Amino acid sequence: MKVILGLGNPGRQYEATRHNVGWWLLDHLADVWRFDAWKRDGEALVTTATVHGVRVRLMKPLTYVNLSGRVLRPYLRRPFWTPTKDLLVVVDEVHLPVGRYRLRARGSAGGHNGLRSIEAAIGNREYPRLRIGVGPSKERRGVYANLADFVLAPFARDERDQIVALIPELEEAVEMWMREGIERAMNAHNRRDKGAE
Repeated sequence: MKVILGLGNPGRQYEATRHNVGWWLLDHLADVWRFDAWKRDGEALVTTATVHGVRVRLMKPLTYVNLSGRVLRPYLRRPFWTPTKDLLVVVDEVHLPVGRYRLRARGSAGGHNGLRSIEAAIGNREYPRLRIGVGPSKERRGVYANLADFVLAPFARDERDQIVALIPELEEAVEMWMREGIERAMNAHNRRDKGAE
């Protein structure tokens, strides 16, 4: 089973925030792939179906971003499930501007507490992630006193429109990861995004 784990915070006050773009993508995937309604399973909301012949579970942790890794514990005990091939984490990335994204097969948490939690749960950095840019434009830099305030703030309307416009391409990238693996998805999609760091 493939697990697509979207990072975000539960609660209406967080729905429109930068930290929750992982949930935005999962909601889109659940809709276009015609998954059943979300249901609670332990510390996460989940929905499961078969997509292009692949069994897929979408997961939205209810632990708040900083403790996201806890929801992976049951999967890590499965004998044939491995994070390197069966997990994709969808996460906001302040070091990429809005409208950009990056697939990675592995790497550091880069200061993201949600990724730190996943790394601690897995015991290494060897898991794919889809980093969606939420970083401020030059005009908006310096508006927020600290990073926590920034990621917990809602997008401006033009930024939100850019994220929404990007979602079909993100869907394509996720489908390629499912069918062909992270390296093929990186080669196809990261080249399209030459301006990203």
